[in-house]
Formats: sequence, structure tokens, C-alpha cells
Amino acid sequence: MTVRFLRAAATMAFPRGRLLAMRGSRAYLLAVDGWTGLGSSSTSSAQPLSREAATRWCAEEGWAVELLDQVPGDGVW
Repeated sequence: MTVRFLRAAATMAFPRGRLLAMRGSRAYLLAVDGWTGLGSSSTSSAQPLSREAATRWCAEEGWAVELLDQVPGDGVW
């Protein structure tokens, strides 16, 4: 199943936003311990990112780019 990447709005704690991923109907947030399921939380305010932009975001924020390939499958938390 295809993964779509998004960037959450900037906050004081995360001035460059946070990386989100959508696989099927599930949203995931990239957290310190990996991808965390958001359940049915809305991602309507998040900006879509291409795979290349998500790769740049990871590199600039110090995250391993390989995490982009580790988004859980639908139904996996």
C-alpha cells in the first residue's frame, strides 16, 4: 500500500513541524521511538510532502532516512 507523507504545522516545540505518514486510512507520527499510530486523528492541517521532501526533512532534522521505509502497514500500531 502506498505511503503519503505530510508535515504538521510548526509549533514552538517543533518549529519545522513534525513528519506524518498516511498508509491507507491510518495516520502515523514520527516519534522518538518510531512511528506512532494516531488513530482517527485529522491530518487536514498538515501539508503534503513528496518522498524527496520527506527525505530532506529527515536529513535536516537528524532522523534516519530509512525510517521512511518503516511506516507500519494498515492495522498495525
